Amino acid sequence: MNIPNDRLSTTGWLLPDWPAPAQVHAVFSTRAGGVSAAPFDSLNLGDHVGDDAAAVAINRQRLASAIGAEPVFMRQPHGIHSADLDLWAAGDQPSADACTTAVAGRACTVMVADCLPLLLCDRQGLAVGAAHAGWRGLAAGVVESCVAALRHRLGDPAAPLMAWLGPCIGQPAFEVGDEVRQAFVGHDAAASACFEPGAAPGKWQADLAGLARRRLALAGVAGVFGNDGGAGWCTVSESSRFFSHRRDAARLGSTGRMAASIWLAG
Repeated sequence: MNIPNDRLSTTGWLLPDWPAPAQVHAVFSTRAGGVSAAPFDSLNLGDHVGDDAAAVAINRQRLASAIGAEPVFMRQPHGIHSADLDLWAAGDQPSADACTTAVAGRACTVMVADCLPLLLCDRQGLAVGAAHAGWRGLAAGVVESCVAALRHRLGDPAAPLMAWLGPCIGQPAFEVGDEVRQAFVGHDAAASACFEPGAAPGKWQADLAGLARRRLALAGVAGVFGNDGGAGWCTVSESSRFFSHRRDAARLGSTGRMAASIWLAG
């Protein structure tokens, strides 16, 4: 299984395997380690999916305690807005799909259950960012928005950055229509390489992680790590490890949410 071998010792969560500066910390939660009952078992971090609110609160507190930082959860409308978390008061919930911070102990956090989580930092470890990249946000420019926001914070429009891509729906499970393919190919003709013909006319199998890598490359982010499209990164096929909206929402009525967090150590 082509995913990082490192884990938090008490949780089984993923620790990004990338050459980030020592003060940059990051984690991707899995289903393990929470208190939610089925179909949210067990570490559901989403407060909008129908799970018991008390269970979600306990799960979020477990995440905060495990990482020793404050995860800032956002309302994620599948857009491109990037929130500056340093302008938000504790407990506030931005409506955004990306965020950045330079405050130690404040964790940029995105929730996912098939969409792609993307974490960013500069090579000096002065600031960090995160983006929630479903196909709509990715096509609209959420990656470019987060990259630009982080570089603006650093005061350098060409600051070298690195990115880590977490688990998401894999290409064999991600069937889309012509309109999705055109949304990407119309922006970047070479993105056609990230689509394979589907089983029916007008259907395509989309490589979400590959599309994000193309967007990062065009934005000048050369160091990209994590999800390479291998089977072990697929949220749909790895049912014991990951939540998946596409796999479970219709079958079970709903599903939980995982989180990708990145923060600066104090």
